Amino acid sequence: MNIAALVSGGVDSSVIVHRLKDAGFEPTIFYIRIGMEDEQGYIDCPSEEDIEITTYIAKKYGCKFEVVSLHEEYWENVVKYTIDAVRRGQTPNPDMMCNKMIKFGSFEEKYGHQFDKIATGHYATTTEIADEIYLSTAKDKVKDQTYFLGQINTMQVRKLMFPIGDLLKSEVRDIALREHLPSAERKDSQGICFLGKINYNDFIRRYLGEKEGLIIDNETGDILGKHKGFWFHTIGQRKGLGLSGGPWFCIKKDIENNVIYASRGYDPETQYGKIVHLQGVEFITKNPWGDFSDEKDITFKIRHTPEFTQGRLRKNGDIYTIESAEKIQGIASGQFGVIYDENSQLCLGSGVIL
Repeated sequence: MNIAALVSGGVDSSVIVHRLKDAGFEPTIFYIRIGMEDEQGYIDCPSEEDIEITTYIAKKYGCKFEVVSLHEEYWENVVKYTIDAVRRGQTPNPDMMCNKMIKFGSFEEKYGHQFDKIATGHYATTTEIADEIYLSTAKDKVKDQTYFLGQINTMQVRKLMFPIGDLLKSEVRDIALREHLPSAERKDSQGICFLGKINYNDFIRRYLGEKEGLIIDNETGDILGKHKGFWFHTIGQRKGLGLSGGPWFCIKKDIENNVIYASRGYDPETQYGKIVHLQGVEFITKNPWGDFSDEKDITFKIRHTPEFTQGRLRKNGDIYTIESAEKIQGIASGQFGVIYDENSQLCLGSGVIL
């Protein structure tokens, strides 16, 4: 089997090479350069250290190694999507777009089509049921990354391999230490790629500028202070509002009038809700229920967390509505709601929160 292994220099993707070789495969390693544009050209997301580590891994295991650039594709499909979503007052998820459009989209079109499988260091698995391949959750529920894969399609999931999906993070670290991999004790990367070297607010300011607006107490209607643009703030945000006497949470935004509403307290009731409306729902493999009219028991996530939340799914035309079994914090327009089966084993699909 001809396998392309996407390796970033981190411990997870490094260990997939070891596991593939241990299973008798001869993977070709690819390191994808992605980043955002500045006046001088493109800013690389990764550091040279990442490439050095990946080069070492390739030599250690005798693998072919290629560094490929998907800068332009990343700009068109991920950075612009992020800016447009923020401009509309929504909370984007660049990581999901990067997986769908870049790692398993543009890479497949340019390079991956030459291979039978594409292996990554995601904490996820695949499950075959009645000749269909489903995206399924990892052994390590805390590290499970299926939320970030919730936008991939059936062709992509059929081609993917997740060699560490059956391991706990601690087991991955143990393998890396035992095999003396240079990434064994590296910290996990955090957040979206192109912000590794760029402050998020600086990034937003660069493309959307500043515009002063009011911060209003959601309960009393009193003016609490001012902000520099609603696009710097997200629903559920606690830090960064610049208000005294808190804590204060960003509860909602009036996009048209550039107003932010805040609630005070360590756990204000206004942070929570039980109803999540999803548009543009796409199922990864297939819709397991068809055009149903009753309610379906599911679990779901509205952000990347270790916990799965129980809920009931209804369908009304093109809109899917989740009624959560418990109140959930920070339901943000523009984020993705990811739908799982009721046992939190199969990742079925996702839609954008209205």
